[in-house]
Amino acid sequence: MRVVKRIRGYAKVIGQARRNRGDLAGWLGRRPQIGVATMTYETALLFSNKLDPRLKELAELKTAGLVACQFCLDIGSAMAHTSGLTRQQITDLHRYRTSEAYTELEKLVIAFAEAMTTTPAVEIDELRDTLLTHLSKAQLTELAATIAWENQRARLNQGLGVQPTGMSDGMVCAMPEPRAFSGAEHIGGQTRPGS
Repeated sequence: MRVVKRIRGYAKVIGQARRNRGDLAGWLGRRPQIGVATMTYETALLFSNKLDPRLKELAELKTAGLVACQFCLDIGSAMAHTSGLTRQQITDLHRYRTSEAYTELEKLVIAFAEAMTTTPAVEIDELRDTLLTHLSKAQLTELAATIAWENQRARLNQGLGVQPTGMSDGMVCAMPEPRAFSGAEHIGGQTRPGS
């Protein structure tokens, strides 16, 4: 039943696209092998339903916010609404540790997404062990694959300049998270102080 609900959610959300509809498909159409591989992995994740889809949506949104992928935040926020996440859960992702909008498990899932998305990935061992007290190994595998794939999606979309389509227009939307730099930031061959 989760698969049917998620497919309906995706269909509804994609139907809400108002602009830039062909951005991603146009890019992937230039390399059909990559397009097929992308759709295969997307389908595999869609049909992997040991883990509550709400937890996947939280992890994906946190990842998209950390990578600052506008397209991913657009579709992810719309999907979060269809899966039943609250407005506060969507807007409090940047302060999930202190927010009362999340359960202990949801906070662990968000922290795991944050740890996997940080470069280099840090503090994962303890989080993984704690998550395994709440989730089965199959569920944790699905969660880790979802987070890793969202990182791939977000970075591919940013690299190709894929723009938001308006799927979340009129809804509360998750926002990119402020970048925290330590030391110096290297941009375009120049090093400048971090902000």
